Amino acid sequence: MAPVNETENYDYDLVVIGGGSGGLACAKQAVQLGAKVAVLDFVKPSPQGTRWGLGGTCVNVGCIPKKLMHQAALLGEAIHDAQPYGWQFADPASVRHEWTKLTESVQNHIKSVNWVTRVDLREQRVEYINGLGFFRDAHTVVARMKNGTERELRTKYALIAVGGRPRYPDIPGAVEYGITSDDVFSLPHAPGKTLLVGAGYIGLECAGFLKGLGYDVTVMVRSILLRGFDQQMATMIGDSMVEKGIKFHHKSRPLAVEKQADGRLVVRYETEGGPGGEDTFDTVLFAIGRQAETATLQLDLAGVVTANDGKSDKLDVDGTDHQTNVKNIFAVGDVLYGKPELTPVAIHAGRIIARRLFGGSDETMDYQDVATTVFTPLEYGCVGLSEEAAEAAHGKDNIEVYHAYYKPTEFFVPQRSVRYCYLKTVALREGDQRVLGLHFLGPAAGEVIQGFAAALKCGLTMNALRNTVGIHPTVAEEFTRLSITKSSGLDPTPATCCS
Repeated sequence: MAPVNETENYDYDLVVIGGGSGGLACAKQAVQLGAKVAVLDFVKPSPQGTRWGLGGTCVNVGCIPKKLMHQAALLGEAIHDAQPYGWQFADPASVRHEWTKLTESVQNHIKSVNWVTRVDLREQRVEYINGLGFFRDAHTVVARMKNGTERELRTKYALIAVGGRPRYPDIPGAVEYGITSDDVFSLPHAPGKTLLVGAGYIGLECAGFLKGLGYDVTVMVRSILLRGFDQQMATMIGDSMVEKGIKFHHKSRPLAVEKQADGRLVVRYETEGGPGGEDTFDTVLFAIGRQAETATLQLDLAGVVTANDGKSDKLDVDGTDHQTNVKNIFAVGDVLYGKPELTPVAIHAGRIIARRLFGGSDETMDYQDVATTVFTPLEYGCVGLSEEAAEAAHGKDNIEVYHAYYKPTEFFVPQRSVRYCYLKTVALREGDQRVLGLHFLGPAAGEVIQGFAAALKCGLTMNALRNTVGIHPTVAEEFTRLSITKSSGLDPTPATCCS
């Protein structure tokens, strides 16, 4: 790698390609440290024509609209819970949800965030360029504008923060008639009977809120639910969704999507070890994974090589400073190979990159023990190792798993099912039993797991957890009451809420 030519005059100290969470965080931090920065952002429409403003996936077609629609579904469930608590109104079974009102409210919020983001960049003196960015060489980034004109930006450093977009399967009719998470949050009509293809967290979250809003939902699972997550917890999530009325086709994959004269979609599918079949849906949503938006960057002109010796669409970076194989080009966020695809991760890493480049910092990004939550109808929060990963790393005989079912107080009066309210900690068996992972399935899982994530970073042990006094009555206190191990064979179901 040739060293950066320190004597050459550049237009910018840093050019960021991509206006999502990680890129914006890096850009704003860099400007605060005295750098001259430009951010390029251009949203290519989805195959269905959906596009959005500045802010990246999280703000526009990810975390934020997903959480709002999840909240809408929870409110619908709360309507049914309200009467046993004394609220008097007409039969809750007669309550109907208006899809267009929800999407209008969600999109209005997103547009306000887009506007605030642009204002914030202007106030912080980050130059925003609404153009598609790509490389001409390692120090030249080109912005192709909407009218087709091009603008060259000479820069000392470049940051690739282009994120990813949903994949479509290579089957007839998928691209023509299917949608993805890029489209669902602004879908102009109610989705009706919906097929979700894919059982990762995006697929299950969409299935969950659509069912909660009153739609007939089927999930098609090729292999397993929530690959990469603790599989006991994943199975329980699936079972809890079945209890909610969501249907699953296991070991199945679609073969074709065909549009009928009435506009409905016929999906033909095959099932491993079975006859397969076909069914008719109003909407087919593909959630089979995402690919990095690196194809249009002309990385070869800058000398940047993607992961696996160019076989991947993602970028491998130095673990210390997020540097690619080209010394002055860095990368952050969902475009990274083998790193968590989470907004807070990208934001934290982006700020660290800026501080290293322009603030003399030597801090590094710690990708271990990053907490996350899957916003299924019964939420799942986790941090640290899954039970399978802990056993693989330390050996099954060296691991102790503490677990319990519990009964959320708020579920008592409406007599909601508590069958899948469950939590566990995965710990080393020796000494004070250092905690390796925490897993929680139940209401407000994200709020619960956040505080325990900080504790895990500080070296949490089962001894410390047992000596922590819980806040009663909360669901989070259940972690402080864990005493039954899987190896004991004892029943982990409590007798009462205070046992």
